[in-house]
Amino acid sequence: MNQIKEKDIIKVKITGIQKYGAFATLNNDYNGLIHISEISYGFVKSINDFVNVGDNIYAEVVDIDDTSKQMKLSIKDIDYKRSGEKLKRMAETKNGFEPLKNNLEPWINQKIKEITDKF
Repeated sequence: MNQIKEKDIIKVKITGIQKYGAFATLNNDYNGLIHISEISYGFVKSINDFVNVGDNIYAEVVDIDDTSKQMKLSIKDIDYKRSGEKLKRMAETKNGFEPLKNNLEPWINQKIKEITDKF
């Protein structure tokens, strides 16, 4: 088997699910955990909304210990169900909430005017 290293995309089989994450295996040789924080950037109510026992999915290797054959895995930045390709994320703006702060009052006033003009 080729040497597995961090950031590799590998195909794994989901073998178990707990509230804190999903367990996976690679060829019954390496075992891994996809921690709930590595499932999605959004809120994860249930791991089963993303994967189920028996699913064959792609996962990215976050960390690997060849001695114990344990891996930390992630699926939140890849197309884990289809191709394993990296997903493009929208870049965060440097302005943060500044546009909202600058526009909130005019937007509210505009909406109030629209509503009151109807009467």
